[in-house]
Amino acid sequence: MKIKIKKLNPLAILPKYAHPGDVGLDLFSLEDYDLKPGERRVFDLGFAAEFETGYAAIVKDKSGLPKKAGLHTMGGVFDAGYRGEYNVQLINLGQEIYSIKKGDKLAQLVIFPVVIADLEETDELSDSARGEGRFGSTGR
Repeated sequence: MKIKIKKLNPLAILPKYAHPGDVGLDLFSLEDYDLKPGERRVFDLGFAAEFETGYAAIVKDKSGLPKKAGLHTMGGVFDAGYRGEYNVQLINLGQEIYSIKKGDKLAQLVIFPVVIADLEETDELSDSARGEGRFGSTGR
């Protein structure tokens, strides 16, 4: 699959796979920033992208950041029709300030095939084994 990438900021590092066969494209910081405990912030990435309908670009954690520092991504679904600047929203759930430097990996972008649903409003839904069971309904 081809994805078109447009650099919006000359300092942007375009997304790239670290190793052959990886599914997550690394996303890089454009700036230095100290993210305080409990703070959340949007980091612009300096690029826009175009890919075909039937796919979504979803921002996911870099595995080392939650483990080392408690940093997590918050949301981040980019639809095929979006042509604006990509970004990453991070929250620091750790106890220490985390210093981000220009060029640091912030998150990863995974391209997923998706189904575009045709919604139909109804007054009734069929029964299922789970029914209306919510959180913890299956036990420990």
